Amino acid sequence: MTTENYQSYYDKFDPAMIEELMIGNLKDGFNVCEEIVDKWAEGDRVALKYEGAERPASQLTFVELKEKAAQFANFLKSQGVGKGDRVAALLPRTPELLVVIMGTLRAGAVYQPLFTAFGPGAIEYRVQQASTKLVVTDPANRHKLDDVTGCPPILTVNRAAADAQYAADRDFAAEVDTQSTDFAPVKVGKDDPFLQMFTSGTVGKSKGVAVPSRAILSFYVYMRFAIGLRPEDTYWNVADPGWAYGLYYAVVGPLLLGNTTHFCEAAFTPETTYDMLRKYNITNLAAAPTAYRMLMANDDVLGADDKFDLRVASSAGEPLNPEVISWVDKRLGCPVMDHYGQTETGMTACNHHDLKQDVVRVGSMGFSMPGHRVVALDGDYNEIPEGETGQLAVDVDNSPLFFFQGYTWQEKNPFHGKYYLTGDVVMSHGDGSYSFTGRDDDIITTAGYRVGPADVESTLLEHDAVAESGVIGKPDPKRGSIIKAYVVIKREFDPTDELKDELKQLVRDRLSTHAFPREIEFMHELPKTPSGKIQRFILRNKARDESDANA
Repeated sequence: MTTENYQSYYDKFDPAMIEELMIGNLKDGFNVCEEIVDKWAEGDRVALKYEGAERPASQLTFVELKEKAAQFANFLKSQGVGKGDRVAALLPRTPELLVVIMGTLRAGAVYQPLFTAFGPGAIEYRVQQASTKLVVTDPANRHKLDDVTGCPPILTVNRAAADAQYAADRDFAAEVDTQSTDFAPVKVGKDDPFLQMFTSGTVGKSKGVAVPSRAILSFYVYMRFAIGLRPEDTYWNVADPGWAYGLYYAVVGPLLLGNTTHFCEAAFTPETTYDMLRKYNITNLAAAPTAYRMLMANDDVLGADDKFDLRVASSAGEPLNPEVISWVDKRLGCPVMDHYGQTETGMTACNHHDLKQDVVRVGSMGFSMPGHRVVALDGDYNEIPEGETGQLAVDVDNSPLFFFQGYTWQEKNPFHGKYYLTGDVVMSHGDGSYSFTGRDDDIITTAGYRVGPADVESTLLEHDAVAESGVIGKPDPKRGSIIKAYVVIKREFDPTDELKDELKQLVRDRLSTHAFPREIEFMHELPKTPSGKIQRFILRNKARDESDANA
């Protein structure tokens, strides 16, 4: 397959080029289930290949998924649930999860993910905010709903395996499998939601993000050109559908293009990952940087001659450092590209696998995805020139695929004039591409210098002993802040003072004297969001408490 030049495609891009590939349209609206299931429902084309944790492996064809989605939609209708209503699933990566998502969308309702690691408080906040009409769960997660005040009606998958106290619950199969396999898809307007997301909420309460149906145009462009998904690809996105990257691009995205998606129910480990790659002959892989770093840190799991069928790999969430990129190329046998996006916007800046870019910089988030114009702004909201640092923003007026309409309950205003402000700080390369420096509140000012934690973290990862690192500014009376690094080392190394000195010198040598960590603390693990992002605010609070105690 020939790869078109990025700039020429970007310059000629028109949303109509993608809209004409859909069954619905921007004028009359879409039914997302129809777009991603019905369109491919013929013969034995496979929609899902499922690798169970305790259940045997299985698969669902598009024809079977269409029928099961119709049954779930009919059940929803029987319960008075319809267009605009929120339906949530607290389920692992199983076939039932996919049926719930597709049936909800078929009915014109709004699917709401609940990550299985959530506790009752997180669940309660989300279902109350969204006035959720139904929660579908399973025996392993059912108990979490006991302490949810105002919990919606519950439907339990395999209720017979649940504790006896839940015997009164309605059983998923008993309620759904008896329904008709015919249900006409309900179209929703282009600005009407089909997903009800919540931001990860590392500080304060999570904010609601209602994703409109027209977002599928943006999802298509990302999958086709950044992920580089081709009809012959065997695609696996490791991300959990309880979060945006997994739901957008492990469920909606691949099915939108008619590709099979893969669910691995087991917890992520190097062993389960390699087993999936081998068993299903994966050619196109997507995962968070945390996953690639964990694989690299456990390189000993791989044999010297192990080979895979991977053609390309993609990463989103945080920047990849050069060592990880080199490791993926050497050990997984394919190039890996960095992509950037948010729950609010989907992906907006990428190094595109299937658009030929003139330059791909290591550690850079790349260029604006077609249909978007990303820029960087100074403190006065002026677009900055080459070599300067500013806040990444989306020029909404010149981004026809931009779909974020503001937070669902107006929790915050992230817009300034025509710009959507991401809160992320980047450096401009002057050619339309950018490199991530850090969150605005993550930037460290030490002795008058501004230091991005990503640079220091990436450099620390160059050392053979380091598996992960989190870097923050610790209050200091002389310098305002000093740089402190929290480091997880590989199991074959010892946490010695000599190793701390080596790491400090490495950063001093690779970056600069003002950027090296004056303090290093070894940890067994770093605090992270359930989606795998380092929660630097927890590290900042820890460092602040240390400073206060020593004042």
